[in-house]
Amino acid sequence: MAQDRHGAAAIAAREAEITGKPQRIGEVAPETLDGEALALINRVRASAGSGPAAHIPGYFLTMIKHPGIFRGQLELGTTIFRGALPARERELAVLRVGWLCRAPYEWGEHVDIGKRCGLSADEVARIQQGSAAPGWSRHDRAILAAVEELLDDQMIGDDTWAVLAESWTEVQLIEFPMMIGQYVATAYVQNTLRIRLAEDNPGLTYR
Repeated sequence: MAQDRHGAAAIAAREAEITGKPQRIGEVAPETLDGEALALINRVRASAGSGPAAHIPGYFLTMIKHPGIFRGQLELGTTIFRGALPARERELAVLRVGWLCRAPYEWGEHVDIGKRCGLSADEVARIQQGSAAPGWSRHDRAILAAVEELLDDQMIGDDTWAVLAESWTEVQLIEFPMMIGQYVATAYVQNTLRIRLAEDNPGLTYR
């Protein structure tokens, strides 16, 4: 990934490109959501460490226009949040995806989730530098490298795989690339539809 795509000027331009223009597909009214949809949303929120939704996120209110995709994504999201990977390691990877995809919504939302799951503010800042940043453990560095390799070469290299396999089970090793694909797809949709940021989500400037 070219470094100049993540400099201050490039990030400001990216924010303007996505959040500075009108959302491409509008939201539905929250009162139109049925009980099943609300239950799915609250299950995902609970697995991420949040309580029942007092305010339905705009992303959900847009995606419900495709009920099949919406329900499938929420079910997969719940499976990932309750999955085999430790929460902190999951969020380490998801934040690297959000940063490399230059996804304001995904990055901003997962900064808070990552901190709830044990990432420090310093680690969140270093995730932007990725596996090359000093200070990571061998395992954390391999997680970040695996994300970078998947986005760059669409597979995890042998050296990185060997490090991950020292600590992770086969179930975790299967889950990891599937999880990365899920969050890349989510970033694609949120970026393309220009999903509005919540008031407490500063986007790519969040630390």
